[in-house]
Amino acid sequence: MAKGKLSDRQRDMIDFIRKFQNGSGYPPTIREIGEAVGITSTSVVNYNLNKLEKEGYINRDLKVSRGLRLVESLQEKAEALSEMIRIPIAGRIFASQPVHVPDAAASFAPDEVIEISRTLVKDPENLFALQVRGDSMIDAMVNDGDIVVMRRQQQARNGEMVAVWLNDRNETTLKYFYQENGKVRLQPANPTMKPIYVEASNVEVQGKVVLVVRQMKQ
Repeated sequence: MAKGKLSDRQRDMIDFIRKFQNGSGYPPTIREIGEAVGITSTSVVNYNLNKLEKEGYINRDLKVSRGLRLVESLQEKAEALSEMIRIPIAGRIFASQPVHVPDAAASFAPDEVIEISRTLVKDPENLFALQVRGDSMIDAMVNDGDIVVMRRQQQARNGEMVAVWLNDRNETTLKYFYQENGKVRLQPANPTMKPIYVEASNVEVQGKVVLVVRQMKQ
């Protein structure tokens, strides 16, 4: 079927579905689509999805909550691949109590990478990826096994999620960063865990989280 003209709202839906799929590895729900494009009524979202399916832009399986996929031509797939960027996986980062560096060593091959859409990051320079271990950042939607894409930087603003190196302990961890009265508070996003206070001189910021790639459970 020849594809028809999209409304602005439907085009926004297609763009969101593509970005969500590229970032998470699975399609969004109707509610997530509605929130992304500013539609509060799931019936209105469903109406537009039905139009997209009728015009040949998506396929749907109404038996499951994430039962949709984009229908793309070979040309569109080739164009999408050209817009992918490859980010090296540098190792693991522990979202837990700080972990001593030898214990944090990862067995990733030097050429192991993660591929993401260029549309998901504003600037593809100075990026690296780390696999998360631990659950101290679960309320920030960062779970054990997820991949965090980091931008290399040595400074951080209060409230940014960063990977830090603790000089006095030879340890590393992933936490929210706050400077307070000459010290740094490393704040977990888990109500069962307490913050960690460290002298500012002992903290080296290694990078800031710019994207989380969710890993599907087996």
